[in-house]
Amino acid sequence: MSIFTAAKLHTVGQKYLTLWGYVADPLVFVVNKDVWNAWTPADREAVRQAAVEAGKEQIAIARKGLIEPGQPLLKDIAGQGVTITQLSPAERDAFIQATRPTYDKWKGQIGTDLVNMAEKAIAARKK
Repeated sequence: MSIFTAAKLHTVGQKYLTLWGYVADPLVFVVNKDVWNAWTPADREAVRQAAVEAGKEQIAIARKGLIEPGQPLLKDIAGQGVTITQLSPAERDAFIQATRPTYDKWKGQIGTDLVNMAEKAIAARKK
């Protein structure tokens, strides 16, 4: 939603927005393996902790206006003439089923083990 407002998508004809429980885009931090191995364990831990902190900060930024009472960001978007639709659980399930073939295709391409790890991490965060 923060991207929607920052990009001012309502000004380019985006007048409908459906909330379907999409996970916030993760930040991906990558370091060349040789570079990583050249660092001391202390340096690696410092970089790892910096990445964790940057991830927490990004989550806070991405959720600003969505987790506060009344969801002021959604009110701002609606105030710009955008119709916001919140899917019911049944509608979300239908969406999941309709997109399952694409999900399965990319799961195979990305790697089943990696996707399973991500799914487990997401499930653990929901608890």
